[in-house]
Amino acid sequence: MHRNAFPDSPSRRTFLAATSGLLAAAAAGPLATSGMASRSSFGPLPEGAKKLQIGVFDAAFPKLSLDEMLDKFSAWGVEAVEIGTGGYPGSAHCPVQELLDDPAKLGAWKKKFEDRDIRVATLSCHGNPVHPDAKIAAKDQETFRRTVLLAERLEVSVIVGFSGCPGGSPVDTMPNWITYRWPPEYAAMQDWQWKEKLIPYWQQAAKFGREHGVHKLALEMHPNFAVYNPRTLLQLREAVGEEIGANCDLSHLFWQQCDAVEVIHMLGKQNAIFHAHMKDTVLYKNNIDRFGVLNFAFETKDLPLASETFRAVGYGHGASLWKDVIRAYMDVGYPGILSVENEDPILPGEVGVERALYVLKNVRSELMGS
Repeated sequence: MHRNAFPDSPSRRTFLAATSGLLAAAAAGPLATSGMASRSSFGPLPEGAKKLQIGVFDAAFPKLSLDEMLDKFSAWGVEAVEIGTGGYPGSAHCPVQELLDDPAKLGAWKKKFEDRDIRVATLSCHGNPVHPDAKIAAKDQETFRRTVLLAERLEVSVIVGFSGCPGGSPVDTMPNWITYRWPPEYAAMQDWQWKEKLIPYWQQAAKFGREHGVHKLALEMHPNFAVYNPRTLLQLREAVGEEIGANCDLSHLFWQQCDAVEVIHMLGKQNAIFHAHMKDTVLYKNNIDRFGVLNFAFETKDLPLASETFRAVGYGHGASLWKDVIRAYMDVGYPGILSVENEDPILPGEVGVERALYVLKNVRSELMGS
């Protein structure tokens, strides 16, 4: 997601949709299962296992009004929603300040969901609250605070976002994503980022959340941010407290060669999964063999050489893997929703969302024996 405040920079969704035709004809030979064997068990579900609600992240529908979007969701049988409140996802369906200022408007907004039996499960304000540009950081920090206040009034317990990424020193003006601690100056920069910026900010943010009844800050493990894999997530959780948990978006972990079920079991047993984006990734073996996995495409001319790209659920890994994934969430007692996020360049917008919903509903029905 790219910041809406920079109109000359297309969002990732806009870019991928615009280049879908080329990408569809580009890199051939995807790894449909990323080498993962199915581990679906035919045994009974854990005692007391609950049916997980299937929802949608509204950021895929920026051109629809709230009523138009909710009517569509209702027709599809969507049970819950993740609503953007600013930052990279924008706030197309949620005028946050208006809702905070006017209880009548807030009540009318809530009623639109209640009338359709759709639950507002999470609020999302992905941004970079530790950006070295003080104006950007302040804007994203304020968006987070307003989101917490709205969550309190809506009785929403989960807020989704990014950890952010600082600069590498007090004088930097741009973020510096450091993943390798050598030569030694990189270790020094990374230590400074965590000690001086990341941990202090999230300690403050977690405290603000607690004061307003929000105890689950679900951070998406995403490249270019300090928390980008399960290990860095757990590092921040250990330093800040149990308010820090995962938005477990497996699309960012597939290309890092993580085992989806193993990650869910590891984090889930620590009660560290607060939210789950449902998004797939297709891996192109020919290009991985030649270029490795750190090989993304954000310019049209580079698409034929990409090693991976996002897909709708079921179009990167088969239904059997997604059955294992949902089973794993049920095994660990995950209390949240399965939130479809669509950034598929070949099945953009509502097409990809509808396809993902079809896969998830059928897999869930199999697991529940219905």
